[in-house]
Amino acid sequence: MAAQSTRSGTGRTAATPLQWLRGFDTTAAIALGGVLGALARYALSVAIPHGTHAFPWSTFLINVVGCALIGVLMALLLEAPKPHRLLRPFFGVGVLGGFTTFSTYAVDSLGLFRDGAAATGLAYLFGTLAAALVAVWLGAHLTRLVLHAYPGGPAERAQNDHRKDHQDDHRTGTG
Repeated sequence: MAAQSTRSGTGRTAATPLQWLRGFDTTAAIALGGVLGALARYALSVAIPHGTHAFPWSTFLINVVGCALIGVLMALLLEAPKPHRLLRPFFGVGVLGGFTTFSTYAVDSLGLFRDGAAATGLAYLFGTLAAALVAVWLGAHLTRLVLHAYPGGPAERAQNDHRKDHQDDHRTGTG
């Protein structure tokens, strides 16, 4: 029998190099996705600059589009029979986490209030929040509608897989 090392007093076995690397692939997927998302955000913010007292359209669009894409991604992942385990970390945490920028939203809002543009600041503050929430819902809802509109698509395959698993449980007496 192979000896297992344990951490002092925890009773847990230490991770093997292969187990450690398996966790690192998730970190690498997030990092790579984050770089891609941040580059896309930067490109959009350069393409649509805004002045000191102006409504920050680039940040608004980045956050609203990012939220819509998060809704699309979550609907796709929830409807997929067996999505790859790195899809959510890469696209959700990495790409879309790097793309959306609610810290800039906060800084932009504060800057508008500090510069005396309170009406613009309030419109931006509440408008972004409302638009982002609607965008997530709309992205998820429209994606589900599209997935369910096509016979034989991922939604129907997932439903058939679930039905088959349920029938198998009854045949084996486990359900």
